[in-house]
Amino acid sequence: TIAVLDYVEPSVKGTKWGIGGTCVTVGCIPKKLMHQASLLGTAVKDAQKYGWQIPRPISHDCSPVVFAWCHHVVFFDRNVKYLNIKGSLVDEHTVKGLTRTGKEMTLTAKGIVIAAGGRQTIQHGITSGVIFWLKESPAKTPVVGAGYVAMECAGFLTGIGLDTTFMMCSIPLRGFDQQMAGLVTDYMEAYSTKFSRRSVPKRLDKLSSGALQDTFDSVLWAVGRAPETKSLNLEKVGVKLSKESGKIIVAADESISVPNIFAFVVIGEGCPKLTPTAVKAGKLLQTRPMMFTPLEYGCVGLSEEEAESRHPSIQDSIEVYHAFYKLLEFTVAERCQHVVCERDGGQRILGLHFTSSNAGEVTQGFAMGFQCGATLTHLTETVVIHPTCAEELTKVNVSKRSGLDATVTGC
Repeated sequence: TIAVLDYVEPSVKGTKWGIGGTCVTVGCIPKKLMHQASLLGTAVKDAQKYGWQIPRPISHDCSPVVFAWCHHVVFFDRNVKYLNIKGSLVDEHTVKGLTRTGKEMTLTAKGIVIAAGGRQTIQHGITSGVIFWLKESPAKTPVVGAGYVAMECAGFLTGIGLDTTFMMCSIPLRGFDQQMAGLVTDYMEAYSTKFSRRSVPKRLDKLSSGALQDTFDSVLWAVGRAPETKSLNLEKVGVKLSKESGKIIVAADESISVPNIFAFVVIGEGCPKLTPTAVKAGKLLQTRPMMFTPLEYGCVGLSEEEAESRHPSIQDSIEVYHAFYKLLEFTVAERCQHVVCERDGGQRILGLHFTSSNAGEVTQGFAMGFQCGATLTHLTETVVIHPTCAEELTKVNVSKRSGLDATVTGC
């Protein structure tokens, strides 16, 4: 028998969501819907260039239908017992918790998987866990952060017509390939997202009127999450935690210091914070991140910076091929892809990065070849489907080392 203990503490705004967790109810799914809303706005504007007569001005109705989207996952037809309680460990095989009515429950299990995630405890403003439940537009909004969630939020808020400023605490898309991150940032700036670089807020005051300062209507914080480990009683049963972050120390196979307990996603130190990792619990697959920024960015494998750090002699062991191109549909913004591969031998691909429309779909397809040990030759000899975005990846032939112009011309 499998049981799921699911309980969400209300946010400071009183927001709480049902079955489905962060991804389904306040993360990936509503985020992509909002990204789609943003793209449709751009498509309406582009349609005029294709001859469609569209009345102006064009505006977005930030109705609850879009912002308060929710989906419930049904466990019952799969014989999963759902318990709306917040649990803690008694020992390595026993979990106890309290129901909403105050009744104590104790469960015994052969194995336990911890996926408690984390919390964003911000007193003023809103978070990415609240934005999708708003009943009205957040209007003029700064987004604070540096990671992909902050970039995505800033992108779709701008896309639906809101005055958005991205207060970037460090570098854009921290942890991802910086050449690609720069292209995404440039694209967003060209499409009206304002950037305040190296901005670390020190104070946020709420005025007597209820407004936040006199510059913005609301502030969206996307600065990461604190792990929900303190209330789980983990150390009592021998689970080792990181002293710095409070996260569980997790091995590559998601095992921890207690044999029958496993942990992953936000709560695990070093775990990729991605839904596919959670879905494939117990078997950590090669990650395929995808950012639903206005200029979509998908990648698999190592970034150029990671490849350099893992190969001390970059000049002798790594080659980076790149190309800049314009989509057939859009002749304004430039897209880019680059491939990081071994320089010698069969030039095995170490990383593949792609910015374009439908980048997620493209990256998902190429990921299988990557897992099978694809080489640069495999990539360049692939017969393309024309005209598509994906075919541009097969054309890379200019290395960064050469210094030659990497602009793609013609077919």
